[in-house]
Amino acid sequence: MSASEGTLVQETAVMYPGIVDYLTAWQLQRDTLDGVVAGTTPNTLILLQHPSVYTAGRMTRLDERPQDGTPVIDVDRGGKITWHGLGQIVGYPIVKLKNRNDVVSFVREVETALIEVCLSFGIPAERYCERSGVWIRDAKGDRKIAAIGMRVAKGVTMHGFALNVNPDLSAYSRIVPCGISDADVTSMAQELGRDITIEEVLSLVESSILAALSKVIS
Repeated sequence: MSASEGTLVQETAVMYPGIVDYLTAWQLQRDTLDGVVAGTTPNTLILLQHPSVYTAGRMTRLDERPQDGTPVIDVDRGGKITWHGLGQIVGYPIVKLKNRNDVVSFVREVETALIEVCLSFGIPAERYCERSGVWIRDAKGDRKIAAIGMRVAKGVTMHGFALNVNPDLSAYSRIVPCGISDADVTSMAQELGRDITIEEVLSLVESSILAALSKVIS
């Protein structure tokens, strides 16, 4: 559990409930969003891990889903299908945007924050203008290290980002991750060539995302 859970940090409360199944976390997001909209709950950043689960955004095609009958949860965010699992930091910023129509700037700030996290570990992450998320692009090809999928309701964001720290990347082989067939998925551990733990990365993700949110929240 985060030391800052239940406290206000840069006007945003931070929760780290640990490992939470996806449907439970989705309900937590909805409850938090209702409170933020009503003004009874502060802007909130939820950081957690999920047990293995596939979730599909509204644009997901049938051929991008698992072909072996593996269950998929259809969700109300943008984007396509992705996977969540242990070894991945998932973040759900439930925040009221200063400019409720400028979702692109919000996504770019989150991307920048995650790029800074990767760079602090010596991983040359960057933005890929045509594609959301955080990427490694070099002679080995394009590799996605963090995915982003958001939704805005009544000027408040939900859903969020997933940073691959040290997950089992084989889970991605059952799907076309984010609907992108011409690129790979990677992790911090794979790029560094060594083991790296969630604990090594979590506090930096928290501080970087909070700094990013402070620029766009109301």
